[in-house]
Amino acid sequence: MSEDYVKNVVEAALLAAGRPLGLDDLASVFDERDGIDAAALRVAIEALRADYANRGIDLTEVASGFRVQIRPALAEPVSKLWVERPAKYSRALLETLALVAYRQPITRGEIEQIRGVAVNPNIVKTLLERNWIRVVGHRDVPGKPELLGTTREFLDYFGLKKLDDLPTLAQLKELEDMRVQLSLPGAEAAEVAAEAVEPAASGEAPDVQGPPPVDAPPPENASPAAESDEPSPPAPAGASDVG
Repeated sequence: MSEDYVKNVVEAALLAAGRPLGLDDLASVFDERDGIDAAALRVAIEALRADYANRGIDLTEVASGFRVQIRPALAEPVSKLWVERPAKYSRALLETLALVAYRQPITRGEIEQIRGVAVNPNIVKTLLERNWIRVVGHRDVPGKPELLGTTREFLDYFGLKKLDDLPTLAQLKELEDMRVQLSLPGAEAAEVAAEAVEPAASGEAPDVQGPPPVDAPPPENASPAAESDEPSPPAPAGASDVG
């Protein structure tokens, strides 16, 4: 079996699947007698990457496997073909998601303590329905508050292979400055993510290790202000920018 044939089958499978495919998924499209192993598949994947080097698509590895996608630089003109435009998420939702991503595992009370405002239940509900966050456990304090963390779908949606691939605070600020200077869309998403995690990085946020008082019922005169902005409806599935 030629390497070109293996490459073409891998390409066809990635295009037909409509979702990321792992090496086991790709191997399953071949007959067992073909003897296609992980090494042969990786050779085919690297050959495809080389083929796509100067084209409008690329082959990216995310948490769930490999996928063929539009190059980010070309997403804006191509988006004109979409019948439904991706929904814009509220600043509050993006701040909440950023805190879960960078401070996980984290409780809703800790998010409220950092942001200084009560988390709208609809925001957490939207993030759970989008399967971007999940309950990963419970804090060992009175009340056993839920600990929130991100999911594999979160990594896939934002084109990440692992959490270590998240941009650093410095990179977020650099991205924000660049987008503001160039008047590019998406500056707000970078800004809110940077602002959401900056207190934690600078030491201004409370220490959430150990029994945090925020998870106990707060006094009446200390209740945080209610979240005022509602999240937009979930965006269509697929890789996208938070902006």
